Formats: sequence, structure tokens, C-alpha cells
Amino acid sequence: MNKFLKWAGIIVGGLVGLLLVSLLILYGMGQARLNKTYDVPVTMVEISNDEESLAEGKRIFQYRGCEACHGEDLQGLVYLDNPAIGQVITPNLTTGKGGIGSQRTDEDLIRAIKHGIRYDGTPLLFMPSTEFYYLSDADLGKVLAYIRSKPPVDNEVQSSKLSTTGFIVMNIAKTITFLPAELIPHDQTPPPAPEPGVTAEYGGYLSLSCRVCHGQTYSGGAIPGFPAEWPAAPNLTSGAGSRLPGWGEGGFIEIMRTGEHHGRKINPSYMPWKSYRHMNDDELKAVYTYLMSLPPKDFGNR
Repeated sequence: MNKFLKWAGIIVGGLVGLLLVSLLILYGMGQARLNKTYDVPVTMVEISNDEESLAEGKRIFQYRGCEACHGEDLQGLVYLDNPAIGQVITPNLTTGKGGIGSQRTDEDLIRAIKHGIRYDGTPLLFMPSTEFYYLSDADLGKVLAYIRSKPPVDNEVQSSKLSTTGFIVMNIAKTITFLPAELIPHDQTPPPAPEPGVTAEYGGYLSLSCRVCHGQTYSGGAIPGFPAEWPAAPNLTSGAGSRLPGWGEGGFIEIMRTGEHHGRKINPSYMPWKSYRHMNDDELKAVYTYLMSLPPKDFGNR
């Protein structure tokens, strides 16, 4: 009996040791990925400060979800706090105390927006650059002009950071995009943005951010990396269970404008319709056209 217990103890101890070593390796891999540097030259875009460009830059900043993350005054926010993963904290983009506005060049901002890379070449956590990589030069220039036009706001915020388990999760949960810079073809020129119009192509350009919650196929399901109490994202294709075909174009526009259609309300804490309401009618029509052009998928087939 004693001999059996001795061997059992050795086996358990060995397994615990192996687990600890594995966790340390995963933690070290996460640190290495965070500290990797990218040498990415950027091409400047035209930045116009006329009233029309600034107004359009604000509108793009809003419907692309930038305001939802950085705040109405660009002051920076704690966007997500999940102990299992860490904190998503957006920087103060103004020139106020704690802001980076006076510390970053236009090239630094372009590199962060389109490539998910800091001024020092290391990757940004959770910055949705896999969407903004496709942003047209014209739209990007207007967004930069708007950012630079904002008055200073004093708000000292910390940087996004991973928890201890977050470093481990980032090497296991492949469905969570911790470092978008790893997925961007930095050495390639992005494809030209489609011309504005009520077309599926332009709707696809406008709806890239939807993939964050609804998945690459737009079929919805549980959102990887988000708190368990968050509701699953609905199916945006015309597949089984989707409400979009029944809503029709008019219903889709109504719910994106008001968050409500035929008594059904959408909580803006989960679905940022308050960002998308800043799209004009033609843009929302284009998005609906694109979604209805997608292959029908079963719910959750991300």
C-alpha cells in the first residue's frame, strides 16, 4: 500500500510539475509575441482641415466605432475588464494631460490605426486594425484631421494589459485576436476601397467591424473573449434563425437608427447601434445589400 501511495505521489507530482512548466512556456510565448517588433513604413495621406472634412471625419470616427472605444471626447476608456484575459484600455487621443496627441506623429497614428503597431514597433493589444487596414486614404485622412482638431482633455489612463492567465489564453484560444498586427500583411498594399454607393461591395467595406462580434461568416454565436454573460451575436446572414430577411431594408435601417423595430429593442451596451446610426441611408442600404448577398449560414457557424 505504501509503495502504491509513493508511486502515486511521484506521478501526481510529475504531472503538476509538467503542468507548471507548460504554463510557464505559454506565458513566455505570450511575452515574446508582445515584445516582437515590426518595421512597417507608412505612406502619408492628405489631411484637410476644412469644415466639411472635419465633419465627415467625425462621422466616420463615430460609425467605425472609434468613439465607442475612445469616448465622445477621445479621452480614453476602460472598454473591457475581464480577469481571465485582462483589460482593454483605450488611450487618450487628445493633447491633454495623459493624452498621446502631442507625443505621436501622424505617421505614428497611421501605423497604429492601419497596422496595429505602436510607435516603438511593438504590437498593440486588441486594436481592431484588421478592419482599419482596409480604410481608404480619403477616410483615414479625414479621421486624422478630426482627431487632431479635438480640444485637450486631461485624463491619465493606463495601457491595455493582459492578466497572468491572459498570457496563457492568448496562446491557446486561437479564436480571440489578441494582436491584430500578427494577421495583417504589412508588406502588401491594401486593395482600393470600393466607390461609395448602394452596392454589396461598398457595404462589405462598411461592415468589416461586424466581424468582431458576428464572426468571419457573419453567422453569429458566442463572442470569443467576451464575458460569459454577454448574449450571443445574432446571425446576420439569411440563414436559419436570422431576422434580417424579415425586417427588410427599411426595418434594418430603423433598428440601426433607433435600436428598436416592431417592439424588439437592442441593448447598445452589447450592439453598438449608437455608432452605426451615424451612417447615412445609402450606407445602411449598402450594408443590408451586402449582408443579404452573403451565403446563408446556420447560426454560430463562425
